Amino acid sequence: MEQLHCDLFDIIRPDLALVEQKLHEGVDGIYAPLSDAMVSLLDSGGKRLRPALALLASRFGPRAGDPAYVIALAAAVETLHTATLVHDDLIDGARVRRGHQTLSATWSIAPTVLAGDYLFARAASFAAETQSVRVVTAFSRALMTICDGELRQLFGAFDLDQDLDTYYLRIFSKTASLFAVSAEAGAALSGADEAAVAALQEYGRSLGMSFQIEDDLLDFVGDERELGKPVGSDLRQGIITLPIYYFLRDHSERAQWRAGLSQTNADRNAVVDALVAEVRGSPAIAACRAEAQAFARRAEAALAPLPDIEEKRRLLTLAETLLQRRQ
Repeated sequence: MEQLHCDLFDIIRPDLALVEQKLHEGVDGIYAPLSDAMVSLLDSGGKRLRPALALLASRFGPRAGDPAYVIALAAAVETLHTATLVHDDLIDGARVRRGHQTLSATWSIAPTVLAGDYLFARAASFAAETQSVRVVTAFSRALMTICDGELRQLFGAFDLDQDLDTYYLRIFSKTASLFAVSAEAGAALSGADEAAVAALQEYGRSLGMSFQIEDDLLDFVGDERELGKPVGSDLRQGIITLPIYYFLRDHSERAQWRAGLSQTNADRNAVVDALVAEVRGSPAIAACRAEAQAFARRAEAALAPLPDIEEKRRLLTLAETLLQRRQ
C-alpha cells in the first residue's frame, strides 16, 4: 500500500499531510496514557483510504470553501474508523492488528472501552468543525449504521445458515457505509450538485463492498506476515464471510462443520484450521474474487456521469488497485 500512497494519492499528498497534522492535533495535551495510546493507533500503519476518498471527492464541486473544512472531514472519518477498530478488537479478543499489539491486548476492558469512546467523541468534534449540518447528519447516520452492523455480526456469530443478503447488509453497515459517507460528505462540502454527490456516494458504497469482500478473502488466502494477523481470524470469532457462504453452498457437510465450530476453543481451532484449508482449495475463492471485481466495476460505473478530471481517473484506478492488495 505504500506504493499506492506514493503514486495514486500524489495529487492530494499535501492535503493528506494536513490531515495527519489534524489527527495529531492536541494529542500531547491530554492524559498521558491516552495520549500514548492515540499516538500508537495513529502511527500503526493505516492506509488512510477514507480521508483520501473524502479529499478526492471534494474536488468535484465548483467551490472548495474553506479547505480546513475538508481537512476536518477527512480527520473525522479516519478517527471514526480508528474508534471502531479499538472496539472491534476488544469485542473480538484480537491481540494483533497491522503487526502491532492491539490496545485491548495491553489494557483491560474498561479503559479500552473509554479510549474508543474518546475517539468517537473526537471524531464528532472534527465533523462539527465542518460547520455543515449535512456532514454532521451523514456522520451520525454512519455511526448508527456501523453500530447496527456490529450488533448483527455479534448476534450472528457461528450462524452457518445466514443468507447472502444478511452478509451484504452486514458488510455495508460495518465497512461500506463509511466509504460512502466519506465520498458523499467530501462532494457536498465542495458544492457539487446532487447528481454528482449521489454518484460519488454510490462509488464509495460499491468501493467499500469490494474492499470488504477482498478483506474477507485475504482472511483465507493472505500471508500472515503481510496481513499482520493470523489467517482465519474472522472465522475463529464466528464471523461468517463470503468465502464460507460460497463454500457451504457447494457442500453438504453443514451440520458437521456447525458441530465442530460449536466446540470449546482448543477443539474449535482445529476445526477452523481444517475449514480454512478446505475453503482455500475450493472454487469459493474464485467466486469471491469475481464478486469483489463486480463491485469494483459498479464503483467505476458510478463515476461515468462525472467530468473527466484527474481526480476521477485516480478514483477509477483506486477501485482496480484495491483488488490487488495483499493486506
